[in-house]
Formats: sequence, C-alpha cells, structure tokens
Amino acid sequence: MKIALIPFTLLFSAAAWSHPHSFIDMKNEFVSENDHLTGMKMVWTMDEITSAGLLYDAGKAKPGDVVWKKLAAQVMANVLGQHYFSEVWQDKTRVKFLNLPKEYNLSRNGNKAVLEFIVPFGEPQSLSAKQYRIQTFDPSYFVDMYYDNPQALTMDDGVKAHCQIGLHTPKPDDSLKQYALSLDKADAPPEDMDLGQQFAQTVTLTCH
Repeated sequence: MKIALIPFTLLFSAAAWSHPHSFIDMKNEFVSENDHLTGMKMVWTMDEITSAGLLYDAGKAKPGDVVWKKLAAQVMANVLGQHYFSEVWQDKTRVKFLNLPKEYNLSRNGNKAVLEFIVPFGEPQSLSAKQYRIQTFDPSYFVDMYYDNPQALTMDDGVKAHCQIGLHTPKPDDSLKQYALSLDKADAPPEDMDLGQQFAQTVTLTCH
C-alpha cells in the first residue's frame, strides 16, 4: 500500500502538527454467502476536522442528492487506490479484493462524515477450519484508523455460525510514540518503515 490518503489530507487543520493528524472510527461486519466469507462491510466515521471540507462541499444537500454521490465517488476512488487500506491474510496467503465495491455511500452524522462500503473478496473464502488476520491502516500513520471497542466488529448469521472474532490493540514502545509525535505535518516517515502498521489493530477471525 502507498502512503497517501488524498481526499482526507486536504481537510486537516493547519493547527495539527504531530502524527496522526486525523482519526477514523471504524466498524466492520464480516459477510458471507453459501457458507463462504465474501467480504467486509465497513463503516468509517471521520472526526470533525477531517469531515469539515466534505460537509462544506455537501452544503445542505439531502441524503441521496447527486452532490453526495459525487463526493462519495471521489473519496471512494482514493480508498480504492490504496487497496481499501486493508490487508486480509489466511496463514501466509493474502486474500485479494475486487477492484470495485458493490456499493458505497457517504452521509452526514452531525458534524461527522460517514463512509460506508463493502470490501468484496476476489474469491469466496472457506469458513471451515481457517483463521483470518485483518488489518486496516494508513502506512504513514497520517490517519489513525481504529476500532473503538470489540463491539465494533460483527458477523452476519452465516459467519457467526462458524467463527469467533478477536481484537488485538498493539502497545508500541515509547520511542516509537515519540517519533510519531515528532513528525511535522509535512513530514512522512520512510515508506519501508510502515509506521501505521506498527500502531494498527489486528482482527482475528477464527473459524471451525
């Protein structure tokens, strides 16, 4: 994955100096069909500062108006350009995604913008005796993408019949935290450092 979150970085406050500059509160539902895992239904709620530019452009448009559809397409195009900012692994095999989501939507919740979309898997995945490891992150750590609590992770009935979910939140050492805080807004950590991944939560989906 690359190191840019183009539609969001344009919206940050000039007063934000350390990494991360923005925060996305995530929810994720694992979805299935015919006893196979087919994708993830994501809901990303952006903080007020990140949302400000999008909501300004939307103005007083009502849900479903064309302006929302245009803004959603712009944001989604950049999310797609970063491979949904997500990685799914089954053992040492990375699960591939389709290039286009089946559906996506941008809306307003008070002073926050909410992006909803489904990450479609390229091939349906078995729900029998498999464990999947999932991370969603901005490699540069410009944006902190996080699950607020384990309840942000859910499963449809098909997945629930076979699997259990776990959430692990890392505890980076103080030197890494200080390095992230020292980065100026214009700075970017070395690409091979994958700073964001070192702060990224890991979701495990264990199926029997």
